[in-house]
Amino acid sequence: MTKQGAHKNRILLLEDDVNLSETVCEFLESKGYIVTPSYDGEDAEVTLFEHQFDLLLLDVNVPNIDGFTLLRKIREQGILTPAIFLTSLNAIEDLEHGYESGCDDYLRKPFALRELLFRMETILKREFFHAPQQRILISKDIEYDTLSNQLFVNKNEVQLQNKEAKLLKLFLQKKNEIITHEMIMSNLWEYDEQESDDALRTYIKNLRKIIGKDTIVSIKKLGYKFTME
Repeated sequence: MTKQGAHKNRILLLEDDVNLSETVCEFLESKGYIVTPSYDGEDAEVTLFEHQFDLLLLDVNVPNIDGFTLLRKIREQGILTPAIFLTSLNAIEDLEHGYESGCDDYLRKPFALRELLFRMETILKREFFHAPQQRILISKDIEYDTLSNQLFVNKNEVQLQNKEAKLLKLFLQKKNEIITHEMIMSNLWEYDEQESDDALRTYIKNLRKIIGKDTIVSIKKLGYKFTME
């Protein structure tokens, strides 16, 4: 599914049924995903704050912290990683509760693995999650248009180099999350291009000049974190 050298999508699977968890993990790994299994809500919560994921697959009735509560908690913490609930709960009230918790999709058990894959791929094609409007306000005078991928300062468009624009977009998609050096490199450079640490530092420096030096925080030995007011 992923091109050679490209970032592989990382999935957190919260599922306390060991057999189902193993089945889903094996299937998704065969499709090129990197899957981290978790069997209870507390463990999943710790894992979420220690590692970066592209998509969350969450059972609801799991030990310690249920899936609804877990997702609501991390949404309040500013983690916008898309999430799909996988659950046997099928009442309309449960569906409503799921979406109120901040999920992107809701798949009832039992489900076909191919349907899960289809729903995952549909969500992962989106570029921005839970953005309340077309324009993201970075600061009082700076905003980003999610449809045109343009940056505006005092309502005037600012031209960015191609890789600077890609980097800003990645930061906005993963705001308030630690973005690893590996993820940045795989998003900015194609597999047939030569990656460059010096170039990356230059792109970071240029973006800081435009949107503020405090918005892009260096995390030693890990990567960067993009913060907004």
